[in-house]
Amino acid sequence: MELNRRTLIAGTAAAGIAATTLGGTAQAAPGSGRPVKELFGKLADGTKIYRWSLENGGTRLKVLSYGGIVQSLEIPDRHGRYKNVSLGFATIEDYVAKTPYFGALIGRYGNRIAKGRFDLDGKSYQLSVNDGVNSLHGGAKGFDKRPWDIEGFTSGSDVGLHLYYTSVDGEMGYPGTLKAKVTYTLTRHGDWRIDYEATTDKATVVNLTSHVYWNLAGEGSGSIYDHELKIAAARYTPVDSGLIPTGELAKVAGTPFDFRRTKTVGEDIREANQQLLYGKGIDHNWVLDKGITAKPAHVATLRDPSSGRTLRIATTEPGLQFYSGNFLDGTLVGPGGHIYRQGDALCLETQHFPNSPNQPAFPSTVLRPGETYRSSTVHSFDA
Repeated sequence: MELNRRTLIAGTAAAGIAATTLGGTAQAAPGSGRPVKELFGKLADGTKIYRWSLENGGTRLKVLSYGGIVQSLEIPDRHGRYKNVSLGFATIEDYVAKTPYFGALIGRYGNRIAKGRFDLDGKSYQLSVNDGVNSLHGGAKGFDKRPWDIEGFTSGSDVGLHLYYTSVDGEMGYPGTLKAKVTYTLTRHGDWRIDYEATTDKATVVNLTSHVYWNLAGEGSGSIYDHELKIAAARYTPVDSGLIPTGELAKVAGTPFDFRRTKTVGEDIREANQQLLYGKGIDHNWVLDKGITAKPAHVATLRDPSSGRTLRIATTEPGLQFYSGNFLDGTLVGPGGHIYRQGDALCLETQHFPNSPNQPAFPSTVLRPGETYRSSTVHSFDA
């Protein structure tokens, strides 16, 4: 498949299945298999933020209507003991004031766009700049900082949430009114599936993803450098000092970025490598061998040897951003009362490539009226 062409994914979408919508503030008892909704807090303007709890197949998920944030995701270890394996906060105030995108939905554009600028159909657009001179994760007030409308559903043996947000024309500098729908599904096997959809009334760019910080030993338990990781990618996109891809699709062979065989996250992370110096660790996009696929295909496996917990990721996307928690600096405290320090979690964000709007050779992120953006990612757990 050519890399200079956008393919609109037509894989199975949980967002499209018939669902039973639940209203109110506490619709079902915990563990009943139906979503439970409760008030979590309020924003400064009085907007109520709700927390939805789901449980199915041995996986427990809590999601906020603010930013579609995964506040916690609990899975058992090899002895059946549950822990929350995602970083987060205990209060809405901390999410508003401090969060480095803990657990959030990212949009309109995951990762960086150089200088917050791009040209489309002969017109130049200036985006919100919030990462030095660059735009990061949709700008200063991206999808991660917006209240989403949420509906709970059950469908057969699955349980989940439909999340809705409309981004108006010009929001954060992006053209077109973008209507986004994201579906979180917990399957009877305990898989967490994310299905993204979006439509627009004007040509725009879109690249949606999820920014969960994983620590399979449990949030606040310390470094993830001993986690074992494998990524099905022979190439990655090197970056400049601003963490903007140079346009090269470089081979991972002979570099610290070679995770084609399983190795620990920390095995090569302190090598004297210029790319690692730029990122203060790993903060790079892997070019997945499979490319864009119609259905989610397996691309990465993460395992914590101490607990046995294993995460397998399958996606329709062509890229995977691996971020090793380099900017956690000991100033943030999680819900368990533990301080988060550098390397205490990692992110594996399925995506199109950073700065694609300015790199014609990268897979296109352009969405036009009459088209539907679709993307799917499945997280499977084991111990």
